[in-house]
Amino acid sequence: MPKKTVADIDVEGKRVLLRVDFNVPLNVNSGAISDDSRIRASLPTIKYLVDHKAKVIICSHSGRPGGRVVDNLRMAPAAQRLSQLVGLPVSTVSDCIGQEVESKVGTLQEGDILVLENLRFHPEEEANDPDFARKLARLADIYVDDAFSTAHRVHASIVGVAKYLPAVAGFLMNKELNVMEKLLHNPERPWGCLIGGAKGSDKIDLLQNMLRRVDMLLVGGGMTATFLKTQGYETGHSLVEDDKLDLAKKLLQEAEEWKVPFLLPVDAVVAQEIKAGASIRVVPTTDIPAGSHIVDIGPKSIVLFHNELRKCRTIMWNGPMGIYEMPQFAQGTRAIASFLSTLDATTIIGGGSSAEVVQEMGLADKMTHVSTGGGASLKFLEGATLPGVEVLLDTK
Repeated sequence: MPKKTVADIDVEGKRVLLRVDFNVPLNVNSGAISDDSRIRASLPTIKYLVDHKAKVIICSHSGRPGGRVVDNLRMAPAAQRLSQLVGLPVSTVSDCIGQEVESKVGTLQEGDILVLENLRFHPEEEANDPDFARKLARLADIYVDDAFSTAHRVHASIVGVAKYLPAVAGFLMNKELNVMEKLLHNPERPWGCLIGGAKGSDKIDLLQNMLRRVDMLLVGGGMTATFLKTQGYETGHSLVEDDKLDLAKKLLQEAEEWKVPFLLPVDAVVAQEIKAGASIRVVPTTDIPAGSHIVDIGPKSIVLFHNELRKCRTIMWNGPMGIYEMPQFAQGTRAIASFLSTLDATTIIGGGSSAEVVQEMGLADKMTHVSTGGGASLKFLEGATLPGVEVLLDTK
């Protein structure tokens, strides 16, 4: 069911609690924000609220402080960057609930912006504690969720507050839902799905759901080893999820029965050790040396994947092709990103590591859509219900 958005309600003069994802990476030395794309993603909603004379109360998490105050995970850097981006003052407060916060909210004028302190400094946030949710809700008249990336979480600021306030989607949330909905139910064909990442257990449900929908399925990354093992090939020291071997075998069988091309890498980059400067070589995936690790797809696999994806009108990519954090193991991932940026097709980057690579390479504007939600995108494409979406008001 389509959800109401911030444009469907009257916000003038109202206190609006806006949930965003300002969990931005910080430079370990300077403390400066190294990638502000998550802040930029919510600017349309923030500017709309300001322009329509709402009192904007922004809440977000940052990192994993474990329910305690961690100084280098405070929201001040994000608030400062937001102020620069919108060209307006943005105030902060030392907590996200309590008398001090309520007093600060009471001073807000129409068009003002206040950023609350890190929600996860309170353990009650991730526990979806009702009392904590009530205290957050007491700050506002309306709740707007623009944090698609956390929509799969059952947290107080995501589902709890919606029990006490009318809840609608922000423009980013609405855009993400529309893109993913079309991808699942009305893609331009042929459409291909390229799945990577370290572990198949994170993506098995996604692969099962995609197999019923796509015209071709391509798999790379560390999970390749599990599929190779189920076919009887040597995988060296690569991670094999033995408890997923039967599922991997079943997926390959179903793909054959349904005549859906299911492509695995034909060659791989292997290394004896996973460390900078390690000696590497390229071998067929049918001949992985004992004692080695699969660290990337090989050049023949890159060409194979390019040739298949070139046939598609819609492509969804989620997950790196190797250990992309180490430059010498990142060539396959970077080659895929570069190739997708050149295609005259709908290209959806499914968040998480894939989105990081695309942003880092400066290719985001060359893709049709780069999702802000890794885990949420996966859950949605698996066919799962997202708790943070379910609590929003329906359009009817």
